[in-house]
Amino acid sequence: MDRRIWIDGELVPWRDATVHVLSHSLQRGSLVFDYMSVHETSRGAAVFRMQEHLERFRDSTELVGLDLDHGSDVLGDAVCETVRANPGAKAVKISAYLGSVEVDVVALDPRVTVAIAAYDPYRDVIAHKVSQPEPRSEYRLWIEKERRNRRADIVEPQAKVAANYVSPMVAKARARRVGYDDILLLDEEGNVAEGPTTNVFLVDVDGNLVTPSMARVLLGVTRRSVMEIAKHEGRPVRETSFPPEALFEAAEVFITGTTANVLPVISIDGREINDGSPGPVSMALSRRFGRITAGEDADFVHWLTFVEEADG
Repeated sequence: MDRRIWIDGELVPWRDATVHVLSHSLQRGSLVFDYMSVHETSRGAAVFRMQEHLERFRDSTELVGLDLDHGSDVLGDAVCETVRANPGAKAVKISAYLGSVEVDVVALDPRVTVAIAAYDPYRDVIAHKVSQPEPRSEYRLWIEKERRNRRADIVEPQAKVAANYVSPMVAKARARRVGYDDILLLDEEGNVAEGPTTNVFLVDVDGNLVTPSMARVLLGVTRRSVMEIAKHEGRPVRETSFPPEALFEAAEVFITGTTANVLPVISIDGREINDGSPGPVSMALSRRFGRITAGEDADFVHWLTFVEEADG
């Protein structure tokens, strides 16, 4: 593989982008990351809502206490440079980590490394002998059966830090073992929260969107985008807590995420939603989202950063 990864200002071969097995971020889970999508348009490759992703990335590093040496402009230029250096990339993952070997839980060496990878998350990862599921056009969810304490008393759920994904990883693996695509996590009060890497919406009988409040979930960029699209179209959106039972009373349910985009949910716990078919609101939002990421929607073309036109 001839892909290259940007590490602190230098593009290095994929195989050389390594870190010590005893590094702090590997052993303590302190790596912070963000993940953004890349799309082919008539104007070339474009990164979807790059500035919003970089803003969330910087917010996450501040929540975890990682001090970045690189400013937002440098990181933005680096993302574009990395995409240009890796033709055919479908996604960008930016990571900040403490690469030093440490003994204590608090790192003595505070130097933070930033790495940016632009790649195809399916073809490139499969090439490394790691099996990945193919993208889905609809989802079957399983509701988490064991409520966990997810109070933000250590690291807020808004931080995209590696340690925050251990519990969802275990829960999603359990859901897949019993035949579902993904897990729907609950908060400590038993209300619907989110998926491991997705946000959830329901569509009520009046066609309005409802999603869990921002205090309980990761602030997904796609979540925010769908809410802004709905507002643009005059469709009300409500952020509020609701129990799992509300999902079965909804006209439609869909999830959102950088990889999922807008993905209809056709069943939950084996019970069909909307007779097991994607609903009209979900499909309309999915189609418009597709036009936006393809650069074909003039109302939202400002959400795209065209890498060939960006200053390098």
